[in-house]
Amino acid sequence: MNILAQAQRDLRVALVGNPNCGKTALFNALTGSRQHVANYPGVTVERKEGGLTTPAGRRVLLLDLPGTYSLRARSPDEVVTRDVVLGTQDAVPPPDLLICVADATNLRLGLRLALELKQTGRPILLALNMFDIARHRGLEIDTDRLAAELGLPVVTAVAVRRGGTAALLEALDRRGDLAEAPLATTTWTPPDATGIRRLQQEADRILQATVRAPDRRDAVTRRLDAVLLHPVAGLAILLAVLFLMFQAVFAWAQPAMDVIDGGFQALGVLVGGLLPAEGALGLLRSFVQDGLIAGVGSVLVFLPQILILFLFILLLEDFGYMARAAFLMDRIMGGAGLHGRAFIPLLSSFACAIPGIMATRVIDSRRDRLATILVAPLMTCSARIPVYTLIIGAFIPDRPVGTGAWGWIGLQGLVMFGLYAAGIASALIMSFVFKRLLWRGTPSEPFMLELPDYKLPRWRNVLLALWQRAQAFLRRAGTIILSMMVVIWFLSSVPRPPEGADRPDIEYSLAYGIGHLVEPVLRPIGFNWQIGVALIPGMAAREVAVASLGTVYAVQDAEEDAAQLGQALAGKWSLATALAFLAWYIFAPQCVATLSVIRRETGSRGWMWFSFGYMLALAYAAAFITFQTARALGAG
Repeated sequence: MNILAQAQRDLRVALVGNPNCGKTALFNALTGSRQHVANYPGVTVERKEGGLTTPAGRRVLLLDLPGTYSLRARSPDEVVTRDVVLGTQDAVPPPDLLICVADATNLRLGLRLALELKQTGRPILLALNMFDIARHRGLEIDTDRLAAELGLPVVTAVAVRRGGTAALLEALDRRGDLAEAPLATTTWTPPDATGIRRLQQEADRILQATVRAPDRRDAVTRRLDAVLLHPVAGLAILLAVLFLMFQAVFAWAQPAMDVIDGGFQALGVLVGGLLPAEGALGLLRSFVQDGLIAGVGSVLVFLPQILILFLFILLLEDFGYMARAAFLMDRIMGGAGLHGRAFIPLLSSFACAIPGIMATRVIDSRRDRLATILVAPLMTCSARIPVYTLIIGAFIPDRPVGTGAWGWIGLQGLVMFGLYAAGIASALIMSFVFKRLLWRGTPSEPFMLELPDYKLPRWRNVLLALWQRAQAFLRRAGTIILSMMVVIWFLSSVPRPPEGADRPDIEYSLAYGIGHLVEPVLRPIGFNWQIGVALIPGMAAREVAVASLGTVYAVQDAEEDAAQLGQALAGKWSLATALAFLAWYIFAPQCVATLSVIRRETGSRGWMWFSFGYMLALAYAAAFITFQTARALGAG
């Protein structure tokens, strides 16, 4: 049930603010675990809703709106924010109260937004977030004068400190009755450039009258930016951070992976001991042991690695480094035909292409947004991690590359870094090609980016976001992956072999026939019929390919433990086939969910099929070149 559709006595409040103002941190502090994430109907814009109770017992339903600098709505995210604020979003009841969240350390744009929101006629409360940081930097903000100048109540907040939202909660109690009064007459109209300048001039006047800034710039920010934004040292540090991240994916996750692996092994042994191997119950045993446990377990074992990747991304974002990375990459990406703002969507695609594609809404130009959407799936998403780690673990020796101080660099992590680098390089190359072939002569818009202040990450917010992503992965494992495993097990087990059969059971199955049907097409790239069976459901979700291989080989070789899939592949595949399989998955066509999001974001099935087709062609070509080259060098 949509929590914004609950009882009328609940106060409906919407958080509005600029990007990087700490709005989401404030939302997390107010709602904690009493929140959920969904999409607005008809669009892929994400919304976060949560509930809270004020000190006076008033129930509040809180909505975290996408960040915006104005209600002009130049991107899909900003359209949703505008429609909710104005009460024209059909899926969400109009808010009773708007909380305009402003970064107290950088009030200039926040005050302009507050002035524009005031024109809508809705009750508004201005919350000065990160007030502790502003005070630490020597900023003196006269909140009473600010409230008088704006004609709005003003409260201070520190979203990341215990008790930092007390003043805001008390204000919600005081403002609750006012929010139920009739709305004032709206004077808002979509502002043009002149209107925006006029609002900014008024905001600057109020800022000068109410805020006294110290004479010096924050020394820590100055010193950090001198290094992190350096054109040479900054890029070197960025590459080092990414390299460390990929090393950690292997090194840090192994103990947790061993625990999960051991748990599924024990579960498989337990099921094998409870159910007989013959008769109707033998079929049930095969389904549970070879289909469910072998399939789903072979994917869930990679959850620690996926969470480590998310952990790095969340920490870098909270620290304020993401925007710096976008600034550093602007020149490189601009040369490849990508807008500087494309860096954050592309970096988000390391976790999953879906939020990465959704994040392109921050790019105003449709051409730049479309180019980013087309190349975002080339970034190495978390769904590829199970494939990469399975093949790397089976065929790449676990040994250090260097000696002495460099002994911590592992060969497996280095190969993983190379695969990620190949994805990045292919995205830049394809963007360059698209720019020359599809959008020749179309100028790119200038890159404008506000660098947020550096802040120490808050573990409560990081862990909450990490838990939400773990839940999303587990839901995926419990729906798409589980359903695909049922299909693969059925195809691998039906029909049953006849009496007196002298060949493996799977050679009498439907999967065997399907695999041999597609094998002639895949043979030039070194793939056997088992790989062909795994690639087909892998279209639903890339990591399903690993689970499919686990199921196929478990059914084919019942005496082998499905958890030892890597060892089974090492004994059956050549090194050339393994390398070709990795090359295929650098460009592997998108999953069904990603294709659906591409269609919705572009509004065109044509772009969706174009994206699928060019990636399929790249995957086949890369696998062919890799296999034939490796075989010529004696690896086949």
